[in-house]
Amino acid sequence: MKKLIQILTLASIGYYTPAYGQVNDLVQTDGITSPLHQANVGRITFMNGNIPLAQYKESDFLTSFELKPVSDLNIRPFMANSITNYLHALAPDLTATELTKKGNYQFAFYVDGKFIYKENVHPGAGLNKNTTTTFRVPFTNSTGEDWWAIYLWNRFMLNGGETALNEGTHMLKVEMRPYLQLQDLRIGDIIAQGEIKLIIKKPEIKPEQINVQPILSGSGWEVSKATFDINKIEELNKLIALNKFKEITSIVVIKDGKLLLEEYFNNTNRNTLLDTRSVGKSFTSAMMGIAIKEGYIKNENQTLEEFYDLQQFAHDSPAKHTIKIKDLMTMSSAFNGSDDDSDSPGNEENMYPTSNWVKFTLDLPVDSTKTNGRKWNYFTAGVMLLGDVLNKSVPESLEKYATKKLFTPLGITKYEWQYTPQKVVSTAGGLRMSALDFAKFGQLYQNKGIWQNQQILPASWVQKTFTKYLPIPGRNNEFYGYLFWNKTFIVDNKAYETFYCAGNGGNKIYIFKDIPLTVVVTAKAYNRPYAHPQVDKIMQEYILPAVIK
Repeated sequence: MKKLIQILTLASIGYYTPAYGQVNDLVQTDGITSPLHQANVGRITFMNGNIPLAQYKESDFLTSFELKPVSDLNIRPFMANSITNYLHALAPDLTATELTKKGNYQFAFYVDGKFIYKENVHPGAGLNKNTTTTFRVPFTNSTGEDWWAIYLWNRFMLNGGETALNEGTHMLKVEMRPYLQLQDLRIGDIIAQGEIKLIIKKPEIKPEQINVQPILSGSGWEVSKATFDINKIEELNKLIALNKFKEITSIVVIKDGKLLLEEYFNNTNRNTLLDTRSVGKSFTSAMMGIAIKEGYIKNENQTLEEFYDLQQFAHDSPAKHTIKIKDLMTMSSAFNGSDDDSDSPGNEENMYPTSNWVKFTLDLPVDSTKTNGRKWNYFTAGVMLLGDVLNKSVPESLEKYATKKLFTPLGITKYEWQYTPQKVVSTAGGLRMSALDFAKFGQLYQNKGIWQNQQILPASWVQKTFTKYLPIPGRNNEFYGYLFWNKTFIVDNKAYETFYCAGNGGNKIYIFKDIPLTVVVTAKAYNRPYAHPQVDKIMQEYILPAVIK
């Protein structure tokens, strides 16, 4: 659901500029802050955890560190100047504001003397660029911090670092330079560098971490007697235990309507209520189908002006009046909103601090470059608005209606909603329930809307939901339905198409189209760059090959 501000890279490859002549400083900095700073100008020091500058001393400098799956490797660079003044040397005619909007630090990583990865950190990342001359940077963290630097480290690991840092002892070297992205890419000289010996030990793996987990009684599902490739699943379990696949919490496989696999990891179990973030958006689609079936909403072609007096909101326009429920369900309304663009007025991060999320959304302008139903943009606020439409339309409240019409028929009794500031259940995401209950929701769609001989969802609504309305920009052969995603896996040269729910952290409910297979994968790799790619790899290389025999 809620995302942190995305820290994206600009260019990963640049050229090196020659050393510039003396240029006067543009801004006043903090200067050299202490004798420790003075003695280590131009050096990146390494430390274990967050040691405040006032308490930091040379005896805290690490020369070696055991890098574990969960650890607290931090750096503190000591610079002679601030990044703004370093950037000023690259473009003396620009103002401080112009410089900091176009440039920042470049980090380069070397392992055992070999260049591995380089990244130009997004201009929005970092502390006060004008004044700061030393600061802490957490590369790894055990307490849940969410810094741009942790994602930088993740990308380094994904782009060769993990392979280079195999079992044994390695020298890691880090270099920092200023970069400026104008019409050309300008890279300055090294402003700080340092190295450390990293010790990588293979974690001890117990047999029970690898073995296929037995399905205990009381699951509420008939247990499948179908065979599967046990070796593949044990290989997968081992990789999860080794933290090669990170922060996976559960895997449930339903084949032919029966429970085939039920696996839990990282301190979860059958009773854990899992936070699958935007997987909850797909439940909104189900509730809309039920409300239409029962006549509380006419159909998905109803427009917003049938539910709201739009003239009472900012930026009234004809295009806003013609936005349909369907446009919001297919993420293709004309609202100027995109969660993938941090500068978008309708980005979800702008919504959460407000006191009324519905007003926030309806106050948004429309984007003149967008026509309703034509252009896909991931837009959480629009799904939240669908929840409000439902809440206004169904008896009592959406919360009670969902309990009566969806959860109780599915036998789902333990779950937790999140709420909007107006105490309406939030359809933006964050609905928590167990992995087995998420599997019930997926299997409902696999069964064309039927659960235990009861037609909970109209089969026609499932068919509409599982229609490829719009392609996902930047992805090959991937599409969007009614708050469900679509993609196709290729295994042994055979295509397996799936519609699926997806949520931040790598959470998925897959409903395969042409085979009787429903798969739940949950994870808590929130905002990590590897979150979704690793789940795709788990499906492509392990689960599907193991169970589609």
